[in-house]
Amino acid sequence: MFSHSRVKIAIIGAGPVGSLCACFMAENGYDVIVYESRTDIRLDKSTSGRSINLALSERGINALQFIGLDNIVIEELTEPMYGRMIHSVDGQKYSIMYDINKSKCLYSVSRKELNAFLLTKLEKYSNVKVNFSYKLIDVDFNSKLLTFQKLLENQQQETVKPDIVIACDGAHSVVRKHMIRLPMFNYSQTYIDHGYFEIKLPSSETKDILTPGHLHIWPRNTFMLIALPNKDKSWTCTLFMPMEKFPLILESEKEDILSFFNEYFKDFMDLIQPEDLLNQVTNGKARTLISTKCNPYHVNDSFLLMGDAAHAIVPFYGQGMNAGFEDCTILNQLLEEYDHDLKTVIKTFTSRRFQDAEAISDLAFYNYIEMRDLVARRSFLWRKKVDNILNKWFPQTWIPLHSAVSFTSIPYKQCKLDNQWQDQILFRMFILFATFFSIGLYFIVASIMSKTLQ
Repeated sequence: MFSHSRVKIAIIGAGPVGSLCACFMAENGYDVIVYESRTDIRLDKSTSGRSINLALSERGINALQFIGLDNIVIEELTEPMYGRMIHSVDGQKYSIMYDINKSKCLYSVSRKELNAFLLTKLEKYSNVKVNFSYKLIDVDFNSKLLTFQKLLENQQQETVKPDIVIACDGAHSVVRKHMIRLPMFNYSQTYIDHGYFEIKLPSSETKDILTPGHLHIWPRNTFMLIALPNKDKSWTCTLFMPMEKFPLILESEKEDILSFFNEYFKDFMDLIQPEDLLNQVTNGKARTLISTKCNPYHVNDSFLLMGDAAHAIVPFYGQGMNAGFEDCTILNQLLEEYDHDLKTVIKTFTSRRFQDAEAISDLAFYNYIEMRDLVARRSFLWRKKVDNILNKWFPQTWIPLHSAVSFTSIPYKQCKLDNQWQDQILFRMFILFATFFSIGLYFIVASIMSKTLQ
């Protein structure tokens, strides 16, 4: 561990990315104070809500490896998913493996459990302090002052002046909201017209009917249901559909709710008691999905956005957390590259990360279409087979898009460019095949006609 104890780092947000970033900075010897507006998540007994299980993949694992938690997290908190199990309307099922050799997988993990694990790790550093129930209410970029409201101490305010501020406070970042007021700061947000609703499938009710080792998907064109496995053998299920459609279900009579699920997810209804489903549906609510983009990620040389605060994306590629964890890896690489010149590191982070963040945001939108619609089409399955064959023949050159994003550390932008190149190659191959087929067919027909005329 290096010694940079004279530099005070304030990290806003103690979610998974904020906690991991604090661990990284602590490992580098900085004095770190983490400020979190919520109470300690480890004391919260709630298990439902905004949890959408996370899919830990290569980029996230690499980041955890830096603090020695990669194998521990995988063994103690996760369930492997080697492919997608597709459920048709008629009840038929088929598996689409992520890797032709069945050696690579994603790891399903509870956001809350992973967050709690990282917080426990964080508290073991002597140069780290975590303040819960500290709500950030004001930011002065010129004087580097942060003002907090201490929610557990009669709403008292406290102003601090750290040397560096790293904001990991999520898609609705308070620090970013203050940045928006500054000139030359670009920002956009998009609430997609689809939302989500979570359904918990207890382990006592599944009885191993759902095939283990898979992400289960019920694609229904404009909406879908997915199920991710948990370590306790329960499943976290999420219904994604247009927001305008949710009231037709969540606010309907009980008979209509059951009718909807029986019509579109009949085999799912075999896994859950109707009373349990009705209780969750009538007591829950649909939640929105937001995607944000901004540029730059920094202000001056002392404020930096990371994770969802910099680039919140929709969850359909399972890369939100992984991208945030990779932010920590990129930051650490820059610290080494510029010999801990923090001013240069902060200014360079935007240019190093911006285009990749834009790319994965675009890819995540596309993957929703793939999951809820394309996976049920024969053309998708044929493309998957072709990709697998070419990947087997040219493993270093032809890496399918999903594999490149999930199982490598190839920059997201390069993954997107490589996929566009692959599309062009396959299109040209199709045109070439169609041309030769047409020519061959022409000569065959001409030959037949010639013999007929004779």
